[in-house]
Amino acid sequence: MTSAVVLLAASGLLTAQTVPFDELAARMGQPDFPQALARFGAALEKGEAYAARGGDFLFAVQSGSEPRLCIDDQPCGNMQAAGGYWYQTARLRTGTAHRFHYLVNGARLGGRNDLPAYPPDAYAQPGVPQGKLSEKLIHTSRIYPGMVSDYWIYVPAQYDPGVPAALMVWQDGAGNIQRDGASRVLNVSDNLIHKKKIPVMIQVFISPGRVGERAMRSIEYDTVNDTYARFLRDEVLAEVQARYNIRRDGYSRAIAGNSSGGICAFNVAWHQPGEFSRVLSRIGSFTSIQWKPGDLDGGNVYPFMIRKQPKRNIRVWLQDGSEDLENAHGSWPLQNLQMANSLKYREYDFHLSWGSGTHNGAHGNAELPEALTWLWRDYDASRTSQDFAMEPSEKDKPYFRVRALNRD
Repeated sequence: MTSAVVLLAASGLLTAQTVPFDELAARMGQPDFPQALARFGAALEKGEAYAARGGDFLFAVQSGSEPRLCIDDQPCGNMQAAGGYWYQTARLRTGTAHRFHYLVNGARLGGRNDLPAYPPDAYAQPGVPQGKLSEKLIHTSRIYPGMVSDYWIYVPAQYDPGVPAALMVWQDGAGNIQRDGASRVLNVSDNLIHKKKIPVMIQVFISPGRVGERAMRSIEYDTVNDTYARFLRDEVLAEVQARYNIRRDGYSRAIAGNSSGGICAFNVAWHQPGEFSRVLSRIGSFTSIQWKPGDLDGGNVYPFMIRKQPKRNIRVWLQDGSEDLENAHGSWPLQNLQMANSLKYREYDFHLSWGSGTHNGAHGNAELPEALTWLWRDYDASRTSQDFAMEPSEKDKPYFRVRALNRD
């Protein structure tokens, strides 16, 4: 095992602290191992500390009595003592997220639902050329008067200015540009392009804008009309296309986002399938955030719009978890299940990735190589269009159904 990122759970979010995993492994069982574990800090007492690289995990907790570690609701044997701490290692399946907690004297302690187990393609690999990220670019909008947005352009090493490249646009751009950050988009892109699992493509990472001190994220992302789609097409992408040779056919374009960015990605393709035909929506907010009484086009209505409006020629990957949000705007898990069933009813080319996570990107980030490979499967650069059809294996499956597993 080499280096790793130690992740601490705090206030429902993941806070990253870099710690050499090989150092922890080398000191395991040694007299100074408790001092190494102490670097986890307060997360030890809370039962929230772990270190990971890929599928290799180390869990540690502070407890006066021997705890029992449970991963994905299954007990995992006896933990080992190290001073006043307890620890255990485990090898978990990659490409998904896991959950853990402890039992101490029969009482539940700590844990969390969202541990990403990154596959190899989420890490920089020897011999794989890396693309280049631009400096931060700033756009002032006309469609959203006075709105200022930051964006970045990622150009793969294989890009040839003489050959039009495919395109992918990411919402909440600043959260996706750190190579070894939580999303791992840059690493995954480099590896999959190198393996020819996805095409050579320019990627645009655009952050929500502001008008003065007013944050525009929800207005841009959660509003169900074509305003944001036109903003991308006529303003931001017009600037990008002035710099790079990018294909104009929707067949060669994808759009992605998390949460409100997830419904935004779907909304853009829904209104402009000729511009974007591939959608990656993770923990998508298909809820009533921007809905108002008398408004028939809120995000909460999308499952019914899909069933009753003309079918769009788009391919959609949805991801959500059973512990996602419930609030005044709606139920994220139920709305994503509704979306999946509506897409299935109309025989869209779709996939639902379902887990047990909360409202964060852990599951979606861990499975990104699989999602992008699925989204761009059978891509042929010699073509400009394709009639997307539901996979035969999906046709044979039943609709998704809900059982009240958390109630007697």
